[in-house]
Amino acid sequence: MHSRALLLSFLLAFFPLLTQAAPRSCLVVGISDGDTLTARCGRIGAYERVRVRIAAIDAPEKAQPYGQRSRQALGNLCFSEIALITEVDTDRYGRTVADVSCNGEDVGSRMVSEGWAWVYDYNKLATRRGGGLFKLEARARGKRLGLWADPRPTPPWEWRRSERDSRHHGFFF
Repeated sequence: MHSRALLLSFLLAFFPLLTQAAPRSCLVVGISDGDTLTARCGRIGAYERVRVRIAAIDAPEKAQPYGQRSRQALGNLCFSEIALITEVDTDRYGRTVADVSCNGEDVGSRMVSEGWAWVYDYNKLATRRGGGLFKLEARARGKRLGLWADPRPTPPWEWRRSERDSRHHGFFF
């Protein structure tokens, strides 16, 4: 009985590693905003277009302050580059949530360290990975990099909620 319990705890501890998809090499063909890109994966004649939301970060929306600069920063890192995409999850919009690496560099870490994205700890992913992204964000904030040049930047999740609320609570005369 003890060996079964030991085996079960081993499997539970390493299950996330066992279920992580194999990395795919894909060409980045589009940048939607600072945390979402479109990639073309597969072989000639059998390409698959994949919309990818970069795991553990959230960037300003395009219409939000710093949104276009964040989008440009991601484009500078990845557009027309071969990206290594490691799927982590699928979001409610059907996008692949993934760790992305361009030119050997982790894109989420770079976007946060340059101040173009917040850490987004959905499902405690950033916390479970040791919290390194939080340290990068704190350093960018301390140096007032990117969106941190604004003394009180609005996180995108608050901006989206505010936009939704203003659409649903319009005035009627």
